[in-house]
Amino acid sequence: MLRRLTKPISLVLVSPQIPPNTGNIARLCAVTGCQLILIGPLGFSIDDRHLRRAGLDYWDKVLLKYYSAFSDYLEAWSLSRRWLFSAKAQKSCFSVDYAPGDHLLFGSETCGLSQEVYERAQGTALTIPMLEGTRSLNLSTAVGIAAYEAIRQLQFSIN
Repeated sequence: MLRRLTKPISLVLVSPQIPPNTGNIARLCAVTGCQLILIGPLGFSIDDRHLRRAGLDYWDKVLLKYYSAFSDYLEAWSLSRRWLFSAKAQKSCFSVDYAPGDHLLFGSETCGLSQEVYERAQGTALTIPMLEGTRSLNLSTAVGIAAYEAIRQLQFSIN
């Protein structure tokens, strides 16, 4: 059983484009206690039926914040430690120590994180290891892997 963290992990989606991915990530947030931060522009409306369907009846349990621009997010969360996820990064997401309140940033399904995010976020780039010759994971799958690694470190000890 998970316990709610006093300072939850934040799963930050920068310009997500596919409603079911965001809905699945919202459901992940509801069951793990992670906060969901959406940064626009979004490729859909928050009221999109596909987004709602993927999250089903969990939306009332999601700690949700929305910012229309990356600069607004940075202003609101200037002191947060950020991990920037990219298939192009070299450092494994399994090789770092996560802390309560960390922000895990993910880019859009089509473009990943922009150069602006890398330059302004002041975070560490991480990757989820994959076999050579493969390109990327589905966004909601990648977010799930990263979120549960952070949760594993913060809530469970391996003996």
